[in-house]
Amino acid sequence: MSGEEPVPGFGVAVIREDGKWRCDQMDNIALRELDAAITELRKTRSTGAVFGLLAVDDEFFVVLRPSPGGVALLLSDAAAALDYDIAADALDLLRVDPPEDEDEVWPEGSLDILADLGLPAPELQVIIDEVDLYPDEQLQMIAQRCGFAAELTKHLDTILQ
Repeated sequence: MSGEEPVPGFGVAVIREDGKWRCDQMDNIALRELDAAITELRKTRSTGAVFGLLAVDDEFFVVLRPSPGGVALLLSDAAAALDYDIAADALDLLRVDPPEDEDEVWPEGSLDILADLGLPAPELQVIIDEVDLYPDEQLQMIAQRCGFAAELTKHLDTILQ
């Protein structure tokens, strides 16, 4: 997709502060530029967990989690890099070549990115393997497992109207 046209989807910053979850809308540029998404998440101050969930064009999702040493990320479908700049940027950051066949679907990155929040890598793999689900549905499953489903639903109800 061209970097100039808007990318359908949404970006949500998920913050856990003092045992409570909060979801904030991310700027739409976060769906086009990985660096913009990372920068926006780094500006979020919290003593707890901070990570981003990006659902891009009903095709794939990205989970980003900045840390002092860099950024952990998970791209749900490596083949998306053939059509979407942000997915290509994710593979570049991971130092992984894009697949040659877009019919192959597999994730790239840290499957254990949310393990400390209650979602171990094998369970996240099961969610990603649900290819009949849209990315927002997969992210809802992630939110359910980690404990912030009500906050994400409430937030999505306001931004997706």
